Amino acid sequence: MKTSQSFRGALARAFLPLAMSAGIFFHASAAAQTPPAAPTPAAPATKPATPAPAAAAKPAAAAPAARPAVKADAKPATAKAPAKATPAKVTLAWRGDHATARGVMTELARQYEREKKIRIEVTPFSTISGIDAAANGSADFAGSLRPAHGKRAEESGLTFVPIAWDGLVILTSPSNPVSNITLKDIWRVYYGRADNWKLLGGKDQPINAYAVTGPLDGVEYALRALLFKNGEQRVATPRLYLNTSKLEEGITLDPAGFGVSTLSNAAGNAKLKILQVEGVVPSTASVGDGSYPLYTPIYLALREDSAKAAEVKEFIAWLETPSAKATLRKRQLVPYADGLNLKDADATRVAMIETKVNETPVSAPIATAAALTRVAPTSPATQAAKERADQARDAKADGKVGN
Repeated sequence: MKTSQSFRGALARAFLPLAMSAGIFFHASAAAQTPPAAPTPAAPATKPATPAPAAAAKPAAAAPAARPAVKADAKPATAKAPAKATPAKVTLAWRGDHATARGVMTELARQYEREKKIRIEVTPFSTISGIDAAANGSADFAGSLRPAHGKRAEESGLTFVPIAWDGLVILTSPSNPVSNITLKDIWRVYYGRADNWKLLGGKDQPINAYAVTGPLDGVEYALRALLFKNGEQRVATPRLYLNTSKLEEGITLDPAGFGVSTLSNAAGNAKLKILQVEGVVPSTASVGDGSYPLYTPIYLALREDSAKAAEVKEFIAWLETPSAKATLRKRQLVPYADGLNLKDADATRVAMIETKVNETPVSAPIATAAALTRVAPTSPATQAAKERADQARDAKADGKVGN
């Protein structure tokens, strides 16, 4: 019994350190295992699992931020795909002289493109180059201050349509004291019979006459046709220029300069002086009522069988609209239809000019009758002029008999 008790005591002493160690381990484990048994402490144990869904949700929340990028890509794609194709603009090619281009066509072309969305390409050079371009098809239409020339085959296939009336004006320097000249003065200068400004009431200095060198230039042709009944009349003008623009520049630099241009080009240029003719100031009003004697139609020439003849005719028809007429008048032009009285009175004007420039004024009635017979042989004015011419002949014959 004592042995057994001694053995158990020794055994207990041997395992006591182990038991104490085990007891500590046991109690520590038990302390760790005790909270799961209680419902309240279990919540903190499950909280670490809660952020997992939140962490998973954050990428999902970032998805809306990516949506605008998708929309931005989609919208331009829709805008870049037009529903209908934009039609190309029609372009018309105009050629002609500088006087017509500056005086009327440049501004009308800009206005026509604004109103009708049709572009007109204006390329000025000379009357002949423009007419020939329209004739051979390299231009759709041309501008000119003269009608078709009867001796040029190139012009026989063109239709010349008058669109406005312009004044032919005589230019000099603002420093020149002369303000008025007569038709006879102009005739004498071009004929070479007046070569000094003193003969025209000015200073004792040579008259430096300027002209455009191009053959059949519209401005020169129109003036010479009125003064000499021959648009190709040779004149005494030693200073020649390619176009009216250069001619005007030359006169601005020459106090003794003398040349012709158009009212639509020269009006408002302070570096040029426009002379009165027979005491009449050239203006839209004096051209419109015919009191200013030197005026001429502006023409547009086209081929009726050209590819764009219809479009050119539409432009010509548009010139009758109020907005186009306003532009013509702003350029010191009279719309052609508003000046039909000038056409009706042309024979009388031609006869008056011939009377003024004729070297023998006593035979003015005869010259008048001859001029009217050439332009309007059957008109009442011509018949009346012929009667006055007969009376003049009879009076002249009576005077010779009496002497």
